[in-house]
Amino acid sequence: MYKIILALLLGAMLSAEMINGVSVVVKGEAITIRDVKDEMHLSKVNATMATDILIRKKLEAAEIQERKITVTSSEIYDDIKKVAAANNLSIDAFYDAVRESNGLTSEEFKEKTREKLLSQKLYSAIAYSSMSMPDEEEMKEYYELHKDEFSRPKSFKVIIYSSPNEEALRKKITTPMFISEEVKVEERELPYDKISPELAKLLEKTEDKNFTPVVMDQQGGHVSFYLQEAKKSHIGSYEDVKNQLSNTLMGQKREQVLSDYFARLRGNADIQIVREVK
Repeated sequence: MYKIILALLLGAMLSAEMINGVSVVVKGEAITIRDVKDEMHLSKVNATMATDILIRKKLEAAEIQERKITVTSSEIYDDIKKVAAANNLSIDAFYDAVRESNGLTSEEFKEKTREKLLSQKLYSAIAYSSMSMPDEEEMKEYYELHKDEFSRPKSFKVIIYSSPNEEALRKKITTPMFISEEVKVEERELPYDKISPELAKLLEKTEDKNFTPVVMDQQGGHVSFYLQEAKKSHIGSYEDVKNQLSNTLMGQKREQVLSDYFARLRGNADIQIVREVK
């Protein structure tokens, strides 16, 4: 009996050791099996792709340290404030939304923002000297080959739910039979060209027969749009989408520069595969 219990305990200890054991060592920094499994779960990828992601992160961290790239508290706050404003939310309301959607505390989200800004600075430092603006011919060629990328709805048929009381509004959205004098309901059709770019983007990301997230309106109240239908798509002319074309091509060039850079960095780095994760 004691032998069986001892065997089980040893088996559990060995299993825990394997889970927490080292999978890869990148420039002296360990990536554990647990790290790989967590990344698989977070990014919904297989073990090979998760390992590649983690190796890239370790290489980025080493580059950030070597280049002495830093981010200040004010830069972090300014970025969070900008994202909150783009979503028509106060800082506190934005933190609440992040907690509800991702389970992150405000401190955890600040750390994620710090990591994002450090990576952005690194990417800019790497790509800045290796990129040129796309010329007219390059943009026109891309436009002709990828017109579908620049299609957009002609209008949005929506039901607008608004209220100064956020709690009442959220209850109305989740419980249609709930009735409150504090919640105003209005059915409208919103032409794409007549609404703000932020609202257009919000509605474009929303599937038909679904609510948008609750956002703040210009009067400080709360509003959510139930998208009944995004009307017939319209392809913007070359002149209309010229800025978008430039941004798209610059983004592609930037990603290629970064991909090539980190591929070379990985090829020259001291990376030891200790144990592959299945």
